[in-house]
Amino acid sequence: MNIAIIGGGISGLTTAFYIARARPDVRLHIFEREAHLGGTMYTREIDGFRFEIGSNGFLSNKPDTLDLVHAAGADDLLLRSSDDSRIRFIFHDGELQRLPESPPLFLKSKLLTLRGKLRVAMEPFIRAKTDDRDETLQSFGERRVGKAFTDVFLNAMSAGIYGNTPEILSVNAAFPMVVALEREYGGLFRGMIKKKKKEAGPGGVLMSFKGGVGAFVEHLRNTLPAEFHIGSGVERIEAKDGAYRLHFDDRTLEVDRVVLSTPAYAAADITADLDPALSNALAGIDYTPISVVGFGWNALPHPLHGFGLLTTAAAKQEVLGVLWDSSVFADRAPDGKKMVRIMIGGQRQPELAMQSDEELIATGLRGLRATMGIDTPPDVRFVQRWERGIPNYRVGHLAQVAQIRKLADPHPGLYLNSNAYAGIGINDCVRNSRLAAERVVAELDA
Repeated sequence: MNIAIIGGGISGLTTAFYIARARPDVRLHIFEREAHLGGTMYTREIDGFRFEIGSNGFLSNKPDTLDLVHAAGADDLLLRSSDDSRIRFIFHDGELQRLPESPPLFLKSKLLTLRGKLRVAMEPFIRAKTDDRDETLQSFGERRVGKAFTDVFLNAMSAGIYGNTPEILSVNAAFPMVVALEREYGGLFRGMIKKKKKEAGPGGVLMSFKGGVGAFVEHLRNTLPAEFHIGSGVERIEAKDGAYRLHFDDRTLEVDRVVLSTPAYAAADITADLDPALSNALAGIDYTPISVVGFGWNALPHPLHGFGLLTTAAAKQEVLGVLWDSSVFADRAPDGKKMVRIMIGGQRQPELAMQSDEELIATGLRGLRATMGIDTPPDVRFVQRWERGIPNYRVGHLAQVAQIRKLADPHPGLYLNSNAYAGIGINDCVRNSRLAAERVVAELDA
């Protein structure tokens, strides 16, 4: 039995891991177009500074990634974030303001006027939405907690997580648990209180890996009994006598099952000959352009005491946010040195993400000066550009994914699994990949 996993990011590797664990008799083939595994989960080291090209970790309040780490025997790689990571800031109205961590701090915060705070306090008395229609995060936020809170807190949050804006983002697709609170409990505050009573235990802690997230990817590679095809992109697949034929590097390979763990646009190219309708539907998933600029200093006067900052659209800045990575994880910079990563572009200003390296560096430096007052020239510079970086979960995304699943159903043995469909975070990808592996195994055993 031959199974091909196309896409060597965390989704593909996790799917392969759980298939191999359940069915060690299966022969796995893992294809990755790039020269390295991990996709956006990759660490680039420059002069001792470790820059993540994508996500820098995951929260421990969901068990999925921790379970994978334990099952893979990688507990010794886990790295807990510092206490500083709980200190976060929003740049708004020309000032850097600490994100309030409790109701008393919220009441003292300058991020909202008294009127805006009173509107938030009215949330328990707002009637719940009675239909299941998809809506934007902007609409949801204005209904539940008011425009002022939405334009500051939710605007900054959507930029930080999705590189997006509340006016575009589907709350149903991007934040389904928040929608569930309103649907099940009639409101957000009421739902959070009731869930807290049911779910005893501490909140989540940001976790990563010693040496960067790429260290865990390398560990997974070394534990997987698979044939790796790194630097080999599958160009197309075709049905062949109840199986599939893969075309790559002027070669072909026949397999019994195919798991497409690529971005939706890559899956669209691969399935173009197999099923044009499915391919067109996959191509319809939009992506957000975003770039990451990193700076490292041998000496920097700024204390970088905290996790970092996010900006609001109203602040009219060229940067979405600044992550103070050397303060969050101890091994991201050499002892005594400091580093940051800056997010640029997104749906707020997509054109900025596609600037040249020199222009992105200049934009990042201007952003640091405007938001943090940093003028010290960096000793190390890093640029990662993502023309199609983050899936854009716009209104209608859930219906779009349902249609894609329906079109894929007539192709037995073909599975779709990546962050394009139901969650972009590491925990989401790991959970969805475990479920995809369970489905593959169940159909093999049927």
